[in-house]
Amino acid sequence: MDLKNRDFLTLKDFSAEEIEYLLDLSAMLKDRKKKGIADKPLAGKNVALIFEKTSTRTRCSFEVAAHDLGMGVTYLDPQGSQIGKKESIADTARVLSRMYEGIEYRGFAQSIVEELAKYSDVPVWNGLTNEYHPTQMLADMLTIREKLGRLKGVSLVYMGDARYNMGNSLMIACSKLGLHYTACTAKEYFPNEELVVQCKEWAKESGGSVTLTEDVKAGTSGAQVIYTDVWVSMGEPDEVWEERIRTLSPYQVNRTVMENAAPDAIFMHCLPAFHDLKTTIGAQIHDKFGIDEMEVTDEVFESSQSVVFDEAENRMHTIKAVMAATLGAEWR
Repeated sequence: MDLKNRDFLTLKDFSAEEIEYLLDLSAMLKDRKKKGIADKPLAGKNVALIFEKTSTRTRCSFEVAAHDLGMGVTYLDPQGSQIGKKESIADTARVLSRMYEGIEYRGFAQSIVEELAKYSDVPVWNGLTNEYHPTQMLADMLTIREKLGRLKGVSLVYMGDARYNMGNSLMIACSKLGLHYTACTAKEYFPNEELVVQCKEWAKESGGSVTLTEDVKAGTSGAQVIYTDVWVSMGEPDEVWEERIRTLSPYQVNRTVMENAAPDAIFMHCLPAFHDLKTTIGAQIHDKFGIDEMEVTDEVFESSQSVVFDEAENRMHTIKAVMAATLGAEWR
């Protein structure tokens, strides 16, 4: 399958066959790395990584993956780029695409990465925007396939705020690949209706389904994947914490939720997670609201059902596949 020179902005732009191809390529690259095979098919190429929102997993995944493929990397942090400040997004794209073979963007509005792609002469990859997180989806789907042996027919429940990048992207990925997706949350946190309608159409074609529910017991009954994310996204004001904690506490992933799911259910989280008091924010929330855990209990996070670190590792293998496919890497 030829994906050379394609942008990777949202899975809405990719067919189920193309997504499955990227998952197969990811699995192949993961196997090669585990075997110590390092042939660097993209030696001599360079990529630029624009991070308006900082990250541990996304940055490390792109940097290690690029080096494994033989490429050089330039990291531009929030202070290291003039994008949108002293230089327009269009001009930034045209400058960087004269110097690099690929550009990654992690930041705010989807419109920014879309504009970068519009004016860039090289592939642009979405490392995260407010609306979509496509590289995370590949890691998630690869992890589910590894742990459960399949994707089609798997029931995945997302608990938390389903209106933004994770809820949107999981619904898209599941509907295209034939999984049964459920957003289990308060009604005001249901995803955009227009996107729900589109995903239900994809689900009809793939054999999957899309369900929205406020009922935790019904929503998680027999589920094979229980997924959650932080209740307050990066860049949102601190003032929303109180409202989110009050509204989303009934949707915390805990032992009761996992016991209501299927016996072989796995727990997933894109990280970072507030499951204890070992972070600055976690300690601050404890002092202000008197809670020790938020979206997931430490018991579940540290349990044998938790696959969060396999999931985190797979970010690197799947990101490597995206760069390799869109830059035309070839293997002997």
